[in-house]
Amino acid sequence: MIVRHQLTYTTTGTHRYEEEVSPHAVDNTTNRSANTRSVQRSADPVSNRAVGSRFMTNRRTPTSLPIGGRPAYEVMADLTDRRSHDVKWADGRTFGLVFDGGEDVREVAEEAARLFFHENALNTLAFPSLGSIQSEICSWTADLLHGSGAAGFLTSGGTESILCAVLAARDRAKVERGLTDPVMVLPISAHAAFHKGAHMFGLRTRTVPVTADWTTDLDAMNDAVGPDTALVVASAPQYPQGTVDPVREVATLAANVGASCHVDACMGGFVLPFAEMNGCTTQPWDFQVEGVTSISADLHKLGYAPKGASVILHRSRELRKYQTFDFDGWLAGRYITPNMQGTRSGLPMAAAWAVMQYLGIDGYRRLVNTTLETADSIRAGIRAIEGLRVLGDPVHHLLAMSTEPTGEDETRRIDIFALGEALANLGWHLDRQGPPPSLHMTVSAGNAKVVDEFLTDLSAVAEQVRGVTAGEAGQYATLE
Repeated sequence: MIVRHQLTYTTTGTHRYEEEVSPHAVDNTTNRSANTRSVQRSADPVSNRAVGSRFMTNRRTPTSLPIGGRPAYEVMADLTDRRSHDVKWADGRTFGLVFDGGEDVREVAEEAARLFFHENALNTLAFPSLGSIQSEICSWTADLLHGSGAAGFLTSGGTESILCAVLAARDRAKVERGLTDPVMVLPISAHAAFHKGAHMFGLRTRTVPVTADWTTDLDAMNDAVGPDTALVVASAPQYPQGTVDPVREVATLAANVGASCHVDACMGGFVLPFAEMNGCTTQPWDFQVEGVTSISADLHKLGYAPKGASVILHRSRELRKYQTFDFDGWLAGRYITPNMQGTRSGLPMAAAWAVMQYLGIDGYRRLVNTTLETADSIRAGIRAIEGLRVLGDPVHHLLAMSTEPTGEDETRRIDIFALGEALANLGWHLDRQGPPPSLHMTVSAGNAKVVDEFLTDLSAVAEQVRGVTAGEAGQYATLE
């Protein structure tokens, strides 16, 4: 029996997770679903309230600005107090959201940020420093991704980079192929930002399932790609389970109909190249693959730059032009913007440039090696605990921890969200996700210093929560 994973939507406000589906795509505009074994849970955002809200305080929110202002020391003390309730990412106890390259990397980024705190990249003629910074970062990234001739821009994060890729693919399909009702084909593992882009820019989405190893079902994708396809999506790696899609095959399907192919490497763009340099090879996934037209890679993730800095690259300047907005039909002259923003802060751009220059190839290789060794240790620790499993076989820095049957003895069963709550009570932050219910971890070099402590706590709380049910607790969200 071939196991595939599929998510379909109903008209009653629920979503259905299916473990066995037919090898066909789901066009989300028609709400098709298969007659299969399923689990339903409410999609109501109120009932799916994030457990992280327990960190909120009862502080009264001011309804208006103070008339005379407040002393600076008082303002800073207030901010410091508010920050005390946030996750302690600098301690290495947060597996996601913020990625720490070390105190020295932080210091370099902060000094660069101070230099460019107020600069505005809306007009790089006025700020040529930011123009050169953007150009150099894109050039360095293109070199890492085998993109000779590639061109792109900096954005505020992975979501914006993905939105730019969707917009460019839509406009390319309209200009080159005359598509007026474009479709995006993507696996259910692809980032939600693609669906956001489809919503914003008027594309229909056609989702395909993933196989038992959590990679794109190529048979289903082949059925889904057709003359109306503007964009086909692959991930390297995908976020939920951390596996790398078969990019070469996906890109071929896109090229066969003249569609764009975007590789979401927001999580892997500054990991996979250095992992390969260190001997951890993976299937071709970047501009080495014919048919790949654009790639997104986040510097503020495993590039260890502060928020928010990402790179969107297109295979050529000719393809990049579809991303740019050029308008002169108003009274202030020609207005050209390369992405979603108008005004763009120079702070994250300069900080990212400084971090890349400070680390260099050798620095990134060192951080990636530490990261992957830490992730390997965590995967081994999870698999050693009865009733826990890692979904799929990820080999890089992303992983999802779930449960497996422990026989008929319910006292030995582990509820994964009860486990997550117990870990949170000890100060560990892991994102909840699903379907299927799981705890997500993005491992970075900053977690290495506490990996032994984490595995000790994980083993202990796994025993404590056996037989305990957490119920339908809320899911965490991934925010740029």
